Amino acid sequence: MTLYVDSSALIKRYLEEEEAEDAVAHMASDPVLVTSALTVIEVRRNLTRILTDDFEVMRTRFTLDLDAFAVLPLDAQVCAEAARIAEQTLCRSLDSIHLAAARRAGTATIVLTFDQRQAEAARSIGLSVIGC
Repeated sequence: MTLYVDSSALIKRYLEEEEAEDAVAHMASDPVLVTSALTVIEVRRNLTRILTDDFEVMRTRFTLDLDAFAVLPLDAQVCAEAARIAEQTLCRSLDSIHLAAARRAGTATIVLTFDQRQAEAARSIGLSVIGC
């Protein structure tokens, strides 16, 4: 199995948020973790926005933790698939990019998200979802 971890799930490793323990447990249970370059951008942005005192520590921890992930690029193939998903589901643009990256990771990929709208869009295109 491959677990695609989106931003809403990965950021829970660094913040005291509801469902953080669930997110961390899901990530620990899968030996193959995948995310996209979009997740890197979103998590770094949100760590900067939310944290003050622990920002440098958490950014360093996040950078080190990325070594456990295959980070998919946002190449032309992912962007074209994201456009098709957005047209099909009318989901938000960034959600469609996450879902296109998850599809790129392979047919046995499960999406870990805590974003309800993204989860609904993922299910509507046939992806399995955990988290919400």
